[in-house]
Amino acid sequence: MIHPFDLRRKFVRSVLTPLSSSLIALVAGIAVSLAMLLFFSGQPVSAAVDFFTGPFASRFYVGTLLNTASLLMWAGVGAGIAIASGNLNLGGEGQIYLAGFITAVVLSKGSGIVPPFLLLPIAGFTACAAAAVCAGVAALFKQFRGSSELLVSFLVSAVTIPLVDAAIAGPFRDTARNLLATPPVPAEFRLERILPPSPLTVSFFAAAAFCLVSACVLYRTRAGRAVRVCGAAPQFAQYAGYSLAAHSFGALCLSGACHGLTGFFAVVGTYYTCHSGFYAGMGWNALSCALIARSNPAAVIPSALLLSWIFTAADRSAMMYDFPFDMTGLIQAAVLFCISARFVGAAKRARSA
Repeated sequence: MIHPFDLRRKFVRSVLTPLSSSLIALVAGIAVSLAMLLFFSGQPVSAAVDFFTGPFASRFYVGTLLNTASLLMWAGVGAGIAIASGNLNLGGEGQIYLAGFITAVVLSKGSGIVPPFLLLPIAGFTACAAAAVCAGVAALFKQFRGSSELLVSFLVSAVTIPLVDAAIAGPFRDTARNLLATPPVPAEFRLERILPPSPLTVSFFAAAAFCLVSACVLYRTRAGRAVRVCGAAPQFAQYAGYSLAAHSFGALCLSGACHGLTGFFAVVGTYYTCHSGFYAGMGWNALSCALIARSNPAAVIPSALLLSWIFTAADRSAMMYDFPFDMTGLIQAAVLFCISARFVGAAKRARSA
């Protein structure tokens, strides 16, 4: 007979272990930021204090923090859905870039031809569909060729990015400006900023609601339960009659569609154009966000806010204290390293068991 104390200890361990590993990853990102500031800054104490207080020093930085978090939420849910299904979508950046490009082209070329109340949904649907196709290719190769969806999704992204770059630099470039970008989105399609001069728009609240709805679908519906069972125990899922191929394909397509929403809202709410390289870091940061949240869409909200605070603080400190290079890449690496170490440790324990 199992003692109640042992059950309670196992329950506490099952709850605290995931939380501690996620906190370690966030602490690692903060520690790397502070270490770089203390080592390279001429005013280490002021830089360290500003790191914690700077993102809340003005409306601009608060709005920037929340806007960055909103983009992380859209893409973080997509990365989390793929993880919950037992897959990894590493093509997020290419999917975001392609979706943003399609959004900008559809809105700028279709303005005056298609009614505005139809053109915006068309742009969003087209952007999401294109991103979903990119992710779905990885699922098809996994099913019919036995390829790793991780590798295929990354390679599809690696092909997509230079193609979009070429399109922006070539036939779709706005020749009226020097920036490598598409023509600006017409004013009637731009989301109004609610905390100027920051880029914050209502997309933040839409993203938070999207996270909560996605959590309900994933944890409160039969379809969501099937996805999670296929990801957690593929052999049991097959025994129970679930189609691994169908659920893997559907989850990866949904993951791509969420990244497509990220590109869509980045164009209509933040940049108002698709400029070359706007996607940089979004896909990997969203993956970090989903891993910290352990693929729970509801937990993506605090995870996105914390990561956004770290990135905003790092960017502000680097600008204010003449930092010699962009340290957000180092923060990203530290967070991913800690999360990867957790998964490697779990895999070793599973093999030893």
